[in-house]
Amino acid sequence: MKSSASKTALPLAVRRALVKLGGDISAARRRRGIPAQLMAERAFTTRTTLYKIERGDAKVSMASYATVLFVLGMTQRLAELADPAADPLGRDLAEEQLPKRIRPSQPREGS
Repeated sequence: MKSSASKTALPLAVRRALVKLGGDISAARRRRGIPAQLMAERAFTTRTTLYKIERGDAKVSMASYATVLFVLGMTQRLAELADPAADPLGRDLAEEQLPKRIRPSQPREGS
């Protein structure tokens, strides 16, 4: 079987995160007692795609992952993934760019 360039190009940390996400999705489905076939139907996908999602397949669209999370009632958590409030590094970088002083603006002529 030919390996996809996108799969081999993924950083190891990304591959591990997808595998963890897939495993967590699988566990959440089983905790809720939802059979795989029913879950696939509710997510408007096939059982094969659900199987790939639960294994963290990078070739499955983000929309499919998001729909499965919706069925599990976890959409809000997805929406908060890149929330600025949960980005301390981004806040620190933005704070470093703040000016040290703010000078009063000069009055414009004719004002």
